[in-house]
Amino acid sequence: MSAMLLDQPATPLRAGRVRIPQLHGGEVLIRISACGICRTDLHITDGELLLLKRPLILGHEIVGTIVAAGPGAGRFVEGTRVGVPWVGWTCGRCRFCRSGRENLCDQPRFTGYQTDGGYAEYTVADERFCFTLPEGYSDAEAAPLLCAGLIGHRALTAAGDAERLGIYGFGAAAHLVAQVAVHQGRTVFAFTREGDREAQEFARELGAGWAGASTEDAPEPLDAAIIFAPVGALVPAALQAVTKGGTVVCAGIHMSPIPSFPYEILWAERVVRSVANLTRRDGEEFLKIAGEVRLRVGTEPLPLTQANEGLDRLRRGQVRGAVVLVPDNG
Repeated sequence: MSAMLLDQPATPLRAGRVRIPQLHGGEVLIRISACGICRTDLHITDGELLLLKRPLILGHEIVGTIVAAGPGAGRFVEGTRVGVPWVGWTCGRCRFCRSGRENLCDQPRFTGYQTDGGYAEYTVADERFCFTLPEGYSDAEAAPLLCAGLIGHRALTAAGDAERLGIYGFGAAAHLVAQVAVHQGRTVFAFTREGDREAQEFARELGAGWAGASTEDAPEPLDAAIIFAPVGALVPAALQAVTKGGTVVCAGIHMSPIPSFPYEILWAERVVRSVANLTRRDGEEFLKIAGEVRLRVGTEPLPLTQANEGLDRLRRGQVRGAVVLVPDNG
């Protein structure tokens, strides 16, 4: 099968031919129809996250059709459309798994990181960690739901019942979670790179009550803020923007160093916290919401062989919504 392979950090992906992966117990073989490019893929490619497998097939926003099942796999029938997310396997035995926090499993396997992912024509996945996808979304539209949507949902939950919600960085995750927040009756304040008028206008189109640069002050105090941009300097900025008792949620897997800040902007019971990975319950909850609230998913499809171009556009901040790779014959 065709695949895009990462051999070394900070090098372009290489187009190659590899064997279709073999099935093991409980796994399904999936013919891939779409795979979103996530910022985590960029962190891996750029060497900001340790490369654990070489060569590696990136990609954990996978949409495809089941074409075969391994021994003991019987949850789906052949031909079912499914989604494969970042968390591809957890041990089920550690104290985190046993307490409903499998996102913090001590021995996880992450799709497109420890195991090969979706920048290819086929992949295998543990059927227990595959999701049934809501109707009404094309394959390309469904792909970003599987990480941008899921981590956005977990971050929004961590933000609590904030009525005035700030979102820093308006990319794939932010443009989805903003729509959910607006649907829930919250007011969204979108913060973008300075001068990014296109992203600010996109945020307003999706219902944001205000949009401006991250260097600007919010027009009123925020009850909570979610930071999707991997920029540590935004943490003190967001703390200064939230009111007493407010929460700042860091939603990325990687962030540049957070500069020191005076205790007074944390005082008054403000909270800074992160979110990590996801649980299957997160996925079920969010995909149910996506089935009830028809989200506008901004996608920019590219052929699989142009994965490097997609990563570079994301690196430069030139994506409106999400880049989605489709097989060259798709």
